[in-house]
Amino acid sequence: MKQDIRVTINGQRIGADVEPRMLLSDFIRDQPGLTGTHVGCEHGVCGACTVMVDGEAVRSCLMFAVQAHDRSLTTVEGIADDDGRLHPLQVAFREAHALQCGFCTPGFLLSTLSYLDRHPSPSDEEIREMLSGVLCRCTGYDNIVRAVRQYCDATAAAA
Repeated sequence: MKQDIRVTINGQRIGADVEPRMLLSDFIRDQPGLTGTHVGCEHGVCGACTVMVDGEAVRSCLMFAVQAHDRSLTTVEGIADDDGRLHPLQVAFREAHALQCGFCTPGFLLSTLSYLDRHPSPSDEEIREMLSGVLCRCTGYDNIVRAVRQYCDATAAAA
């Protein structure tokens, strides 16, 4: 028996009738067609499916869509400006060469933004610990740490 849910994704209110067993990752990809939420391991290990639910980083492959009812979601598509300008963290990733194939990048970006909302001045060790929740098979994590550090430094300088 399907259930009616209403969620706000990237500022847009969406309603749908979903099977209770539908994963949030599948809902995000199938209903509004936001394919930036990548599905990797489907066990919550790789972090590629990370989105923000009410500002908290969540593995969308471990959450049912019905659990997101009346909640606010942010996907990688929702962090750029409405006019298409990249978020400053995305710019830092590009400038620091912190991505290669890009499969894990949405998970890194959303995990980082959620974390930095609560910890705006992390040490490099804390950045590495936070990033450990997302797996990247293409690159070492040095450039990713460098990108997060660059973003943190730029944010602090602008304040």
